[in-house]
Amino acid sequence: MRKTLSVAMIAMNEEANLPRTLENVRWADEIIVVDSGSKDRTIEIAQSFGAKTSYHDFGGHGEQKNVALDLCTCDWILLLDADEVLTPGLQDEIRQLLSNEPRYGAYWIPRLNLIFGRWMRHGGFYPDHKLRLFRRGAARLSEGVGPHSTPQFEGRCGKLKHDMLHYAYPDMVIYLEHMNRYSSEIADLLHKKGRNSKSLAAFLWNGVANPAATFIYNYFFRLGFLDGREGLLLHLNHSVYIHWKFIKAWWAGREKQ
Repeated sequence: MRKTLSVAMIAMNEEANLPRTLENVRWADEIIVVDSGSKDRTIEIAQSFGAKTSYHDFGGHGEQKNVALDLCTCDWILLLDADEVLTPGLQDEIRQLLSNEPRYGAYWIPRLNLIFGRWMRHGGFYPDHKLRLFRRGAARLSEGVGPHSTPQFEGRCGKLKHDMLHYAYPDMVIYLEHMNRYSSEIADLLHKKGRNSKSLAAFLWNGVANPAATFIYNYFFRLGFLDGREGLLLHLNHSVYIHWKFIKAWWAGREKQ
């Protein structure tokens, strides 16, 4: 017997991305969009595609997505971001999977990221597997862990073959804005846990050696250089992001002292 599917999403000022994503999953049995106070046409667009919309004051990515999961009523849930779409192959694969009883209770999906106008296929950025498809009630996200919370599922998971496309950072301005905001969120968590790089050794490792080692590993050993100039920009700035989050945590500890 066919399993029904809910698509769960969170949104905040996503009028530019939302039409593409919602059109892509229009075939789902239910679409849930939890908004956190958009000032643009996000709600209007979501409702025009038949989505059920709800408001929840933003309390973190994990909390916000759990609210969306709790509103779903179908047998299975596909958790999507507003800037993600399914390739035709992935759509068919999910429909085929849910046409019978799936073997596993949750599935990893490979994600292909568009960064600076290039699909990144090397350097550890592909396949960027995400646990996004699962039986309703079988997975929850950790809360209070920053912007990269992921669904937690107990048991064996399956893997789907076809890609999910992530229109992540089309230009440098958006990328740097996100990295600045994300590094501040993670730095705040590090500070609360007392990970302020207080010793000189910790400061040098977290603020200097770790970012440099990450660049060398991803760009050379994981073949990031095969993604051209865009790959070089990505890995340089990803290392800067690592530097930022530890130095911001150190600065917060210094300010407290």
